[in-house]
Amino acid sequence: MHETGINQRGYPAPSPGAALSPFATELIALLPRLRRYAMTLTRSTSEAEDLAQAACERALRAQAQWQEGTRLDAWLFSIARNLWIDQLRKRRREGASETLDLHPELQGEDGRQVTETALTAGSVQQALEEMPSEQRDLLLLVCVDGLSYRDASDRLSIPIGTVMSRLSRARLGLAKRLGMEPT
Repeated sequence: MHETGINQRGYPAPSPGAALSPFATELIALLPRLRRYAMTLTRSTSEAEDLAQAACERALRAQAQWQEGTRLDAWLFSIARNLWIDQLRKRRREGASETLDLHPELQGEDGRQVTETALTAGSVQQALEEMPSEQRDLLLLVCVDGLSYRDASDRLSIPIGTVMSRLSRARLGLAKRLGMEPT
């Protein structure tokens, strides 16, 4: 117990000298067994913790229904089992759900990225249309179709030096039209 009145798990600690009821004492003693039982039901550490907590909360709310001298463990485990069955029924009604992080192949596209790509593609298309045709054609052959300077020179029947200078002007012109002037 810490000086602030909060225990190690972050819950309010009982005041020194405060006696716990027999119900609370027995409930606390059953927590490790309850967690193990919840783990056998759920097969998931996080779900088991949630189930154990929910069972304890329900038991505390219904404490008046428990009669001292009867088996608290059987009553508490019945509560946990019924809560688990209720959760399974709810999942069946609502359909299966899984975290998308476990299935990246099912994840959709990022809407912002799709929009940005479409806007950029539109800007590039417009900038290409504004370029002189000899620069645009050469830029598309080399940068889009992947032709070498020599192949582009042969295809357009122009010297390779002309390909290089025209391509340089085309790239600079495209960058300027897109607002990305080189430094």
